[in-house]
Amino acid sequence: MQNFLTTGDYSRDELDRLIDSALQFKLGNEKSKETKPLAGKSVALVFFNPSLRTRASMQVGVFELGGNAVVVEPGGSSWTLEHRDGVMMDGDKTEHVAEFVRVLARYSAAIGVRTFASLKNWEEERTDPVLNAFARYSTVPTINLESAMHHPCQAMADMMTIREKLGPQRKRVVLTWAWHPKPLPMAVPNSFALAAAQIGHQVVIAHPKGYELDKELMEVINRQAAIAGGSVEVTNDVAAAFDGAEVVYAKSWGSKQFYGRAEQEIAERAQYRRNWIVDEQKMAHTNGAIFMHCLPVRRNVIVTDAVIDSPASVVIDEAENRLHVQKAIMTNVLSG
Repeated sequence: MQNFLTTGDYSRDELDRLIDSALQFKLGNEKSKETKPLAGKSVALVFFNPSLRTRASMQVGVFELGGNAVVVEPGGSSWTLEHRDGVMMDGDKTEHVAEFVRVLARYSAAIGVRTFASLKNWEEERTDPVLNAFARYSTVPTINLESAMHHPCQAMADMMTIREKLGPQRKRVVLTWAWHPKPLPMAVPNSFALAAAQIGHQVVIAHPKGYELDKELMEVINRQAAIAGGSVEVTNDVAAAFDGAEVVYAKSWGSKQFYGRAEQEIAERAQYRRNWIVDEQKMAHTNGAIFMHCLPVRRNVIVTDAVIDSPASVVIDEAENRLHVQKAIMTNVLSG
């Protein structure tokens, strides 16, 4: 059984093949049209959190692969869930994932799960406890639709978009932190940096001091970059980061040192509001870079209207590619 939990579980060649497959799905060639691995089957899509692109693209993707999508919302359309082992369930949780997941696996060919970080306990959440509980109890493939630490489907759509727009060669790719009125999870920047390193890009990660990504993950990112012939640079100078960039990827994320203390972090990050935004002045210092963001995005907070509405912006193509890359991922795990 093959899961899709993080790109780190896959080799560079395997990631390239997934992108190749996604591009074929997007082109709509005859072979891809005939690929119906889900004919007569269902995929359970479990959403603990809101979603537009992930939910819609997965539902459409399952349908186009010949299957049926079953959307389940714990605490909404289904029971509240407990993921911890050995706890006395005398609180507000109704069902344990041990039963929930195993039952869904009897109905489904695969289970996709979306479970954001709650931003309360860093040491716990960095282990992805909910996602790993699903993978542990499931007897069918588990697909990560965004967890506390990773968003591999988004990262694969990002890598597909870069190849589609700029070709397969190594690029100078800048992941830049941006100001946001509240702290956000790290899943998207974690996965983007990891996948870009695996593909062999020259990765530049720009953020204010105190907003470092997870130390152990950064060790993995550096190791993967070395294997792929790429590089990783970290800087606290947002203006310098844009010099020569061919890809600019904007995303805000919270600080580990303020985890669980949102009000204190909001006060701390206020000083970065004016400078940590993607605007025309910064983009002018790039090497004709494309602008990327996973969406949803707060205009004139993360990025100015002038940039996101410019020809350099590929955010809509990037969002479309979620559909194609997830079809490739589902086809792969179901044939594994």
